[in-house]
Amino acid sequence: MAEQWIIRVHGRDYGPADLGTLHDWKADGRVLPTNPARRSDLEIWQTAAEIPGLFRVEPPPVQIRDQRSVNRGQRSEGSEEPTSTSPTRNILTETFLIYFRGFFQFFGLSLLGIVPIVCAELTSRFIDTASGVNVDLRTLVAGAFGVCMIVLRLVLLPIYIAGIQILSVELAAGNRTSFFKVLNNAVKYWPRIAGLCIFVYGIFFLLIVFAFGIAAMVATSTALVSIVFAMGLLAFQVWLFSRFFINVLFWQQFAVLENANAADALRASRRLARSGRDLPWYQRPLWRGALIVSLWCAFVMAITLTPQWHMLRDYFLEVMRTQDPQALYEKMTAAMQTHGVDYQALAINVGQRILQPLLGIAFVVLYLDSKPGAD
Repeated sequence: MAEQWIIRVHGRDYGPADLGTLHDWKADGRVLPTNPARRSDLEIWQTAAEIPGLFRVEPPPVQIRDQRSVNRGQRSEGSEEPTSTSPTRNILTETFLIYFRGFFQFFGLSLLGIVPIVCAELTSRFIDTASGVNVDLRTLVAGAFGVCMIVLRLVLLPIYIAGIQILSVELAAGNRTSFFKVLNNAVKYWPRIAGLCIFVYGIFFLLIVFAFGIAAMVATSTALVSIVFAMGLLAFQVWLFSRFFINVLFWQQFAVLENANAADALRASRRLARSGRDLPWYQRPLWRGALIVSLWCAFVMAITLTPQWHMLRDYFLEVMRTQDPQALYEKMTAAMQTHGVDYQALAINVGQRILQPLLGIAFVVLYLDSKPGAD
């Protein structure tokens, strides 16, 4: 039986239709390569351009030369013999090109997180520095406002995630789109992305809490058996964390760009992350994704800890010298309360949020480069 396809045009689904009918629709201009499409027996969406035999297959918008293309002898007409280049370096270069190409739009998406964070930070600092103030109406209102800003940040997070995916793939394809159009399309994915955020980030949170609990067990245990048992649990927790990280590496791309439901997005993410076993390890999606995350985490740690290095060093030396942990804790608390608003830390946090779209863009570029190999 010939494959049957469902085509989505302007939010409405048409079909099932076989390839001959799709050719008629294409001739009438009713089906474009960018229209979402899926097989009638599958729930994973793709584009009409990927339907075999319907459109001429175009190369993906992000071109990364890898060992497979060299082995197949792909050469550009009139070009010289290609040289071996690093796939990750090309992905990073394309990431920055996309970011600067749509800087103001990415900045607008970043404001969805920056504004609530700044408001919550200023409000919390105001409450903390008001030492000795009775709990009056003003304090209650300020506290409620800070909580509302935190909740607003969490509510806007799925829109931010979906917007990064949509805008990145449009710019990678060389298309120009308005910020409000991206925002409008991102809102449509809110229920799905919100549910996946609760699941994915909730699991990560529980794994981290579990790791801190085991670390506390190791620090407080004196019996050798207890320490060995805790270290074994810690190794098992690290294994769980890494396995879950692999399985959800591309969940955002499949949930938005492929319009897959939550279960299909997680399954497809796991399948893509584990693909490319015929490639050298440094060209596989898993290792390139892990390297991108590692570079971002190293950058965040550098800009966060460097300005506070002298304070952290002084606290460390104080911990090594002091015999009264309670006195040290009170001293640190008093220093934080008298410090007021830490504008330097706030500026670093805002700068990090402005640059954070780079991480999402990099994974979109990696997804576009890796998906043909997975297929």
